[in-house]
Amino acid sequence: MSVQGRLVLIKVVHTVIWVVLSAVIYYLLYAVTVDRIDRWFWWGPGLVGLEVATLLVFRMSCPLTVVARRYSGSQRANFDIYLPEWLARHNKTIYSVIMGVVLAGLVWRLVG
Repeated sequence: MSVQGRLVLIKVVHTVIWVVLSAVIYYLLYAVTVDRIDRWFWWGPGLVGLEVATLLVFRMSCPLTVVARRYSGSQRANFDIYLPEWLARHNKTIYSVIMGVVLAGLVWRLVG
């Protein structure tokens, strides 16, 4: 497989993982909003926690980004994923805020 082909494959896999995790996070936000804290809800924080642990191990960088660096010298935030550059650049901040709202909502639902 060519270097360009490998980078495209990494970008596709990275984007698919991003879409799945985004769907999980938005489901969590929906679930706490409508008070639907059921057994399926608890899979979400587990998956997000796994992602956070992975980011911590790789010094706040996705392992796919580390691999993609072998095939590209680009410094753009979206060189390794099919997202607009502004979203790729601010992705962790955006989803951290949303997860903060989810966790606050969860505490409110469980205590209230």
